[in-house]
Amino acid sequence: MEFEKETVQGLLKSYSEILRELRRRNLIRSTNNPVADIAETLVAVALKLELVEGSTTGHDAISTSDGLRYEIKGRRITSENKSRQLSFIRGLDKDHFDFLVGVLFDEDFQILKACIIPRSTVQKLAKYVKHVNGWRLILTDSVWNETGVKDVSETLRLLLSRLQALPIN
Repeated sequence: MEFEKETVQGLLKSYSEILRELRRRNLIRSTNNPVADIAETLVAVALKLELVEGSTTGHDAISTSDGLRYEIKGRRITSENKSRQLSFIRGLDKDHFDFLVGVLFDEDFQILKACIIPRSTVQKLAKYVKHVNGWRLILTDSVWNETGVKDVSETLRLLLSRLQALPIN
């Protein structure tokens, strides 16, 4: 597409149509910012988790084999914004999840890095921010060196490459 020649309304309409199509293909669950939904879907499929209802407090997926709860956070890194800060974690002190899965995407939604972090490690690394009543976690490279953290980057990359190769239904 030649986006340079498109009106603002035309661009927004195209974006809306893309979100609807991604939802039809079950890659996203809402028509909000797709980063979180894409991260949730990829992690759930790759780790064989069941996504919970969107209104569930404190976790996004559950393991049907052992009942462990997973909070899933995604962040898209762009040339304009290289921040690795995940969206704020609410209720970290309330035992809502057992593991946090952090996924870093590049601008084109390719997997840069991804990891599974035990809640105890999240509690150690995250900083409470009073004015937003939530905890801030930044996925620096050093997080992958923490005890108990599991790198799942390659697992998600393989799944994403398989999904991208699927024919359009």
